[in-house]
Amino acid sequence: MKLVHLNEAGRSPALPLPIDLPGGASLELQSLLRVLPGQRYVGGAQWQGRQVLAKMLVGSKTERHFARELQGAQLLADQGLCTPLLLDHGVSAGEGGWLLFEFLEGARSLADDWQAAADQPWLSDTQQQVLGEALGVIGQLHRRGLWQEDLHLDNLLRHDGRLYLIDGGGIRAETPGQALSRARVLENLGLFFALFPRAIDDFIEELLVHYLLANGEHALPLEALLKAVAKARELRLHTFMAKIQRECTAFRVWSGPSRLQVVRREEATALAPLLADPDAAIAAGEPLKLGGSSTVARVQQAGRQLVIKRYNIKGFGHWLRRFWRPSRAWHSWCEGNRLDFLGIATPRPLAVLERRTLWLRRQAYLITEHTPGMDIIARFAPCGADELPPEADLQALEALFAALLRERISHGDCKGNNILWQDGRWALIDLDAMQFHGQASSFKAAYARDRARLLRNWAADSALYRELDRRLPTYI
Repeated sequence: MKLVHLNEAGRSPALPLPIDLPGGASLELQSLLRVLPGQRYVGGAQWQGRQVLAKMLVGSKTERHFARELQGAQLLADQGLCTPLLLDHGVSAGEGGWLLFEFLEGARSLADDWQAAADQPWLSDTQQQVLGEALGVIGQLHRRGLWQEDLHLDNLLRHDGRLYLIDGGGIRAETPGQALSRARVLENLGLFFALFPRAIDDFIEELLVHYLLANGEHALPLEALLKAVAKARELRLHTFMAKIQRECTAFRVWSGPSRLQVVRREEATALAPLLADPDAAIAAGEPLKLGGSSTVARVQQAGRQLVIKRYNIKGFGHWLRRFWRPSRAWHSWCEGNRLDFLGIATPRPLAVLERRTLWLRRQAYLITEHTPGMDIIARFAPCGADELPPEADLQALEALFAALLRERISHGDCKGNNILWQDGRWALIDLDAMQFHGQASSFKAAYARDRARLLRNWAADSALYRELDRRLPTYI
């Protein structure tokens, strides 16, 4: 295959794939690590009898992307930073570009190391080691006048006891060889810390020691850094919320006059039978709710339990009110993904389907993971009128409402069976009325209603009511 033909190879070309490069050279692409159809293919390849990492660039933006990749790789190498050796590169107008790097056999990303420690209590020794190593490399990068625009732990590879910086396409420079300006340092560190749950904010000052050992050029006020982190988090959330409704690496989208369907890409094959006939799956599953406005069933799929919620159209008048606006399934899909991104417990949304007739919406379906936890009413039921539940339960409920308060999110229906206990946390379900509030004024009233609705699950003269009223945060 000629390099230019990769432009039409799709997301999953058959491997191994021989590719003829402009100028007469060739390689065999043997594995794929990242694919952007019609733009780039990154994977392991055989070239001149050796294993290499190949970045193949095609499409209308080839020359611009190639220039960025090449410049970034050369900047890293010129400044003496640890990065894979660039073995060969080239670009041909109208055909494509390629960059071949030494292959780091057996390399492991810091993202893999972090994933193994992510559930440990903050800040465990393992977590501190991973974050400290990353901050040390970032400090070296900044000390040489460079920064990584696409900063994340997957771009740091551990190989033979050394950490390698990869992905030259995201490398930018102010003045190579001279320390980065303080403003740029704060912005880039803000991007790094925004990758992690907000719990990390309490440890940023401690973690900064690892960075300052590698780059002590600037004093970094904690308040200024926390502002940079908050700004980066807001931008990341905005970017993510845009991704959940379009075709991208993480999601597959079908949109047309008869349906809108979005599914997590890694779930597309497994969920295809359910999405092909969700009504049959609901009928064969275990009913959890048989209401007029919605029907909920638990289903078995490949050895795991899932939940399908169908949002019903109750009649012609109901359809007239619903067909022209996003369905409740779509709203729950968006808010479930928002909570999942923010680290607030909720059953992970896997797919959403809107049935349509000439783009006019009909029934809609939401598929999520199943949360097997006990709801808060049942869990607190053993407590007598003057007894309190375990302290861990109360602290977790405080943490949940503090997170909602911090993120300006109202649930809209905090009755007891919408709050489930799972793995030491309270998870929110039934997100039909959930809302993110851009304005503090609207959020204040909505949060007060959520708090009051939760308290009404128990008698006002009970010890539990009084304790929750005392402990749950209020909006000031």
